[in-house]
Formats: sequence, C-alpha cells, structure tokens
Amino acid sequence: MTAALPPPDEHGEFVADICTLPPALEAFHDLYVKAYLNYAYAMLGDKEASRAVVGRCFSHLALNWRRVMREESPEAYAWALLKARVDTHLRLAGSEPRLVETAAFQRTARAVLESVRCQFAVMETSLGLYAAIAALPERQYDVIVLLYVLGYPSDRVADIMGVERDTVRSHRRLARRRIAKQLALPLYAAAGQEKE
Repeated sequence: MTAALPPPDEHGEFVADICTLPPALEAFHDLYVKAYLNYAYAMLGDKEASRAVVGRCFSHLALNWRRVMREESPEAYAWALLKARVDTHLRLAGSEPRLVETAAFQRTARAVLESVRCQFAVMETSLGLYAAIAALPERQYDVIVLLYVLGYPSDRVADIMGVERDTVRSHRRLARRRIAKQLALPLYAAAGQEKE
C-alpha cells in the first residue's frame, strides 16, 4: 500500500509533513533552508515571496527525494532548482532581481570596492557596481552574492552550491577581475585580502 500525498496548499503545491520526511531530507533542509531563504530574499526583496519560493523548492525535493539522492551532487541539484524557482518567480512577476535595493547590497558594494584599489573607487555608484556584478557569468554571480552579500565563508558557499572550495575561490577571483576591469579599477591583489 502506498501512502497518499497530502492535499495541495493554496498554490497547488504538495507540502510534505516535516514528520514524514526521510531523515536525510530533514537534515538537508536544516543545513540549507536559511541560506536558501537569504538568497531568495536578496533576489526577490520580499520575505513572503521568498518563503513561498523556498517552500516550493523543498516540496519538490521531498516529492523527488530518491531521484535527488541519485544525483552526483544533491546540493548542486537543489541549488539549481532554487535558482530556477527564483528566476521563474521574477519572470512571472515581471520584475528584475532586487539585490541592489537590499541593505546587504550596500555591504557588498563596500566590500568589493575595498578589494580594488583606486583613488576614485569611492566615486563609483552602487548601481555601477550592481551592473558589473549582474553582468558576471552565473556561477561567479552566485559566488559574489553568497560571499559578499550574504556573508557566507568559502567553505559554506561550496557546500551550498554543491561545488569544491577551489571552485569557489576560482569563481571569486575571476569575478573580482571582471568587476575591476568593467569599472576600470586596478585590482588590489595583496595576500590575505580575499575573504575566506
């Protein structure tokens, strides 16, 4: 006999009862839900929408958990799913990522601009920096957002994205170079200046 799915919520999604989740999924949820909520909020600028998007993401994971566990990296699969859900929400709402409007972005502007040395760096607007960050390739963009906007250390970013720490370091380095080049600022390459 198979267990029946719970009734769908008001959005037509099936929400698994936390008590019936496999222990591995429950642990996965506990490890990543806060990071996913933070990322969704940074992109959407709306706490309620962020909770809904992340809830749908975890509902999908719950309904497909066996298949997810067969993936080479369940973390990478879940990260891609979250990003797709956030992008879909933005597209359906007809809006752009709200990153530039968040207070966290202002911290990012300071951190990234501090990583480049130029006497005119303080004159660069946060919108110019946002455009430079927004123009990054997807993985570099994710690394910059997770490291500098959300403040996660490299090890945690690697776990969240389901990649190696060296991959995070490489994406960060390439992103910083692209940003400095786009803003016509020399890169400050002193040892120990990069966020670990």
